[in-house]
Amino acid sequence: MIVLGVESSCDETGLALYDTQRGLLAHALHSQIAMHREYGGVVPELASRDHVRRTLPLLNEVMQKAAIQKHDIDAIAYTQGPGLAGALLVGASFACGLGMALNKPVLGVHHLEGHLLSPLLASQPPEFPFIALLVSGGHTQLMRVDGIGAYQLLGETLDDAAGEAFDKSAKLLGLPYPGGPEISRLAEFGNPGVFTFPRPMLHSKDLNFSFSGLKTAVLTVVKNQTANICEQSKADIARGFVDALVDVLVAKCVTAMKESGLKRLVIAGGVGANRQLRAALNAAAAKRRFQVYYPELEFCTDNGAMIAFAGAMRLKKNPAAATRDYGFNVRPRWPLHELSAA
Repeated sequence: MIVLGVESSCDETGLALYDTQRGLLAHALHSQIAMHREYGGVVPELASRDHVRRTLPLLNEVMQKAAIQKHDIDAIAYTQGPGLAGALLVGASFACGLGMALNKPVLGVHHLEGHLLSPLLASQPPEFPFIALLVSGGHTQLMRVDGIGAYQLLGETLDDAAGEAFDKSAKLLGLPYPGGPEISRLAEFGNPGVFTFPRPMLHSKDLNFSFSGLKTAVLTVVKNQTANICEQSKADIARGFVDALVDVLVAKCVTAMKESGLKRLVIAGGVGANRQLRAALNAAAAKRRFQVYYPELEFCTDNGAMIAFAGAMRLKKNPAAATRDYGFNVRPRWPLHELSAA
């Protein structure tokens, strides 16, 4: 079964073809970073318009890469939510229109389920059950995963997501958009301990997170610096911020592993590409004797491959999950734990 995946939840347009027999056949991605950089963040209307321009050329690109024809597609999966409403509508209308034209069934996919399952695209995927840390610009959650759609929420952020804290703290330091990778790179030149920031909810005795206070602490330190803060001070602030955030994420993951008794931890979402986080998690895993699994770097950010794969896994379990009713709706807000098991 060949599934076309369409991702358009925010500022990346991604299309991919996944075959349940042969694996990932092709994927293509267009990022809007350059377009949004001058605004310092994603402009929803501009994002939607760019998705309109990119979907058809990307479809032609993946078809050529996979060396198949459109009629070879068996089903079309698209991101139904969560995300920006206008951006989601572009992908949904494109997928359902194409499904109608080809007389192929369509399936709405949860964006976070795509991220959650993306490590399974690796050559050595984790087996169920496992603990998953979903960590991105919009979400920070710990989940127990027992199968496709069998997700138990263990803890989540009570305010800002980790990726949001990265981006906003980077902006306070005058770093360009997107700020997360920039502050991570700058932190590598910082001296540890020069600036010590709070570790919010580190000892809360639960698995929830809070990063708004950490962001405020960075703001306070930056304001207390001279008007022309030197580059080394910026690097030291970045180091202190990254160390604090990583400490919290790792500590909560270790607690989740200990309480669950499981031995496999999956990291998913854009922040999962962070080098400092990966190094700290690997060290903790070696000490606590559990395994950590990450998506390939190209699949950490939003992409069509994860949507095609998630759709294929659901259809493999239940072919009737797809429909030829081409009316569609999107869900800008959609808690992952509301999904039914496949």
